[in-house]
Amino acid sequence: MNEKFFALPEEKQRRIVNAAMEVFAKNEYKRASTDDIAARAGISKGLLFHYFGSKKELYFYLYRYVEQMVAEQVTDKKFAEITDFFEMMAHGAEKKLKLVAESPYLMEFTVRLCSSRDEGLAPELDARLQQTLDSAANYFKNIDFSRFRPGVDPMELLRMLTWMTLGYLEELRRRGLPVEVDQVMRDYQRWSEMFRSMAYKEEYL
Repeated sequence: MNEKFFALPEEKQRRIVNAAMEVFAKNEYKRASTDDIAARAGISKGLLFHYFGSKKELYFYLYRYVEQMVAEQVTDKKFAEITDFFEMMAHGAEKKLKLVAESPYLMEFTVRLCSSRDEGLAPELDARLQQTLDSAANYFKNIDFSRFRPGVDPMELLRMLTWMTLGYLEELRRRGLPVEVDQVMRDYQRWSEMFRSMAYKEEYL
């Protein structure tokens, strides 16, 4: 990526990022138009490609941008004090949902990204998604895994809860319903308690 993008005023960077996220959120990757992105950002298409060498480069920049934004939101003071796996998952879910509520196209972009089957993105996208899941282990360095029953894989639970949440949000998107953080968290807590009862030793229930 051209370093000149980072030399732009922050307001202009945000305008370009928001425009790209909106277009990629509303369209499958191959149908997302760089002409539309440039027009929404208020710049020429040539300048867009001056900052980002290709459409694919812009797409993966957005991936990293969202990943960093979520990480910064989740890893607050409370995060460092949590030792319970399910409490950590709920904390992360609440923080991410607040981001979704504040950023109208973040959820749609993320859902499309995670469900993309575009041949122009695979296998690079699949590899990056797997890296994201694998790196999530770093978030659990303070977690007490001795609470789990023998044979239970916490990372498998992480994947299941993540995909359930994404599917839930995708259903809201398809039905044109708003993301109401309190309601989603009530549903999430219900799922979490179900998994807790199956995964934790009796003395931790």
